[in-house]
Amino acid sequence: MDAGSYSASSNKKQSRCPLQEQFLQRKNSRDNLDRFIPNRSAMDFDYAHYMLTEGRKGKENPAVSSPSREAYRKQLAETFNMNRTRILAFKNKPPTPVEAIPSEIASVQQNKTAKPRRYIPQTSERTLDAPDIMDDYYLNLLDWGRSNVLSIALGGTVYLWDASDGATSELVTVDEENGPVTSVKWAPDGQHIAVGLNNSEVQLWDTTSNRLLRTLKGGHRSRVGALDWNNHILTTGGMEGQIINNDVRIRNPIVDTYQGHHQEVCGLKWSASGQQLASGGNDNLLHIWDRSMASSNSTTQWLHRLEDHTAAVKALAWCPFQGNLLASGGGGSDRCIKFWNTHTGACLNSIDTGSQVCSLLWNKNERELLSSHGFTQNQLTLWKYPSMVKVAELTGHTSRVLFMAQSPDGCTVASAAGDETLRFWNVFGTPEVAKPAPKANPEPFAHLNRGIR
Repeated sequence: MDAGSYSASSNKKQSRCPLQEQFLQRKNSRDNLDRFIPNRSAMDFDYAHYMLTEGRKGKENPAVSSPSREAYRKQLAETFNMNRTRILAFKNKPPTPVEAIPSEIASVQQNKTAKPRRYIPQTSERTLDAPDIMDDYYLNLLDWGRSNVLSIALGGTVYLWDASDGATSELVTVDEENGPVTSVKWAPDGQHIAVGLNNSEVQLWDTTSNRLLRTLKGGHRSRVGALDWNNHILTTGGMEGQIINNDVRIRNPIVDTYQGHHQEVCGLKWSASGQQLASGGNDNLLHIWDRSMASSNSTTQWLHRLEDHTAAVKALAWCPFQGNLLASGGGGSDRCIKFWNTHTGACLNSIDTGSQVCSLLWNKNERELLSSHGFTQNQLTLWKYPSMVKVAELTGHTSRVLFMAQSPDGCTVASAAGDETLRFWNVFGTPEVAKPAPKANPEPFAHLNRGIR
């Protein structure tokens, strides 16, 4: 069992407005000035010592120096190159190397073969306040919809933050008897959103009109901490370990039931094809379910039951460039990211990250994986796949980074942590500007009406 729920931040006074930006005072630019260090290899310390001691005596005591002595000193100085006025010396620029390959050819070859290295900012580009966010490992309280609107549950309230203009609105606040909110998930259309509650119910909302469309009841016996959509099917995972497929278009929505977990379901992810569902639970189990095996008359049997993790499995992410590749992350006593072939159930690789794995996201444009962690660094780590070499570590949170969500363009990642902050990271690069489609050549004299001869 993983260390999951700390006391909720409801005990703290809500002294901050939700989703307000934090402005950090920047240091004076003079605080960061550096020294210029000369080239010591080009210095003559013996001559410097002579000039500071013996060499000055002749100038300071001209009476002691005779004409013959002065002539001898000048000749000696010329012979040993001592007619220098500067003690510290700096090397000249090295000579320009002869180009073995013409620069024009080399630049063309470099453009074809070498891809410029992407700059990854080490600090968040924006930080918003998230007071009263539940510091609970098993919940899923953050999601970013197709319409570029981010949803976050803070206590019993769901807020919407529009990334295009920074506008914040309140969608719904549930009372203490039914709340707090335990999960949020946008529908594929970016307009509707599912809200899981502590009282085992799931609400469906239309965000364009702020209207409650329906409430799903009776499927679960306790809180609903995991949600995911597969077109019109809303899959819900409850604390009792049951997984339910709900067709939200029909009056009686329950169409499939998956029973394999005997503790809380904390992770749910459908594959891009919609054929396989991955589920992780507090029982340290990872299940792969195949939609073709679903049955409305009886409980569906899992395709694979994977028992390699030694702590709760919440972090799940399907690979965007290989349909049967799944990444999963384990909790505090496991700390591993594992990769699975979901067709065969084979574990392809396992990496010990050194800390609790809370969330996983694939880069949609590069072969990279982003993970968020808990104690001790509370960092986000970017890995190169499949070598699993660390590309970057992003720090700033002061508590475990429980939730991550990816922008629709796949470039920006939002992270929320128990420190009551929501941070935005430009970790996956900038979105590629689509090239305008070439204009079709108009047919000559197309503007003229053609007469039938």
